[in-house]
Amino acid sequence: MQTFLEFEKPIQTLIEQIDKLKEVAEKGEVDVTSTLKDLEKKLVQARKELYADLTPWQRVQLSRHPERPYTLFYIEQLTGGSFIELHGDRTVRDDKAMVGGFGMLDGRSVMFIGQQKGVNTKMRQYRNFGMANPEGYRKALRLMKLAEKFGRPVVTFIDTPGAYPGLEAEERGQGEAIARNLFEMMKLRVPVICVIIGEGASGGALGIGIGDKVLMLENAWYSVISPENCSTILWRTWDHKEQAAQALKLTGQDMLKNKLIDGIVPEPLGGAHTDPAKAAELVKTEVVKWLDKLTKTDADKLIERRIRKFCSMGVVEHAKPPTRTKRKAKA
Repeated sequence: MQTFLEFEKPIQTLIEQIDKLKEVAEKGEVDVTSTLKDLEKKLVQARKELYADLTPWQRVQLSRHPERPYTLFYIEQLTGGSFIELHGDRTVRDDKAMVGGFGMLDGRSVMFIGQQKGVNTKMRQYRNFGMANPEGYRKALRLMKLAEKFGRPVVTFIDTPGAYPGLEAEERGQGEAIARNLFEMMKLRVPVICVIIGEGASGGALGIGIGDKVLMLENAWYSVISPENCSTILWRTWDHKEQAAQALKLTGQDMLKNKLIDGIVPEPLGGAHTDPAKAAELVKTEVVKWLDKLTKTDADKLIERRIRKFCSMGVVEHAKPPTRTKRKAKA
């Protein structure tokens, strides 16, 4: 049974009416063909109007939809089942929130890496809700270096509410692990494409987010902090999360306008969860397009462009030193 969000109630009502009419039609008691066609037209129009102008908070809700496809689904769809997962950071353990391995994409061997949230309650606990520990980021870096060794491009899928904030994660060097990934990803001598497929929160997203091309799905978000946590810090309550989502400029359109990403991948009408296979096909088209271009570029040029791209982000203002007034000498 499909799950509907609060703002999707008008859509839910129409779908329920259509389902009831289909049941009547199956029984063959009444001819409802004309009414059914009218309702289906209304449904298409209602969807177009509803999803044409979503608020930032509504996009955040769609990015967290429980039926939204996650990293492993995209990898399986893109590789046609040829994906071979690799495990462990060779230091602590295998972090289940971070997955990665080689797979074939249109005849090309690619290293895929991403956060996996889990498709049900049990799997979400197993995957730690997509919140990686330091060993997850160290595993990701180990796999990137492996890809670099064999000259294979890297594709990362970002979908996390943030790096795991537990005490043990900090004790094992969470900040250092993420910072190390930022530094090393800048220097990778192979093409790197990053795709934000859902939530892109804080350093947890940045830890695998340095790429030659950074793409976002239409209903994904990318920000230093979630709207709820931002609201909690500023107003000591979650009640202002919608206002915070608006102020954070976290949608794909905002990110593209501010030149923080390189492109937006469209989703099927209603979100990626309404047609996961179509969503994966749209992602595949964009990834293949950029890989074809990037693999023709010299490694030194890739690194130079990557560094220049990220160094040009943001605005720097130099404060003027205060002017000193000369004191009058005492007579």
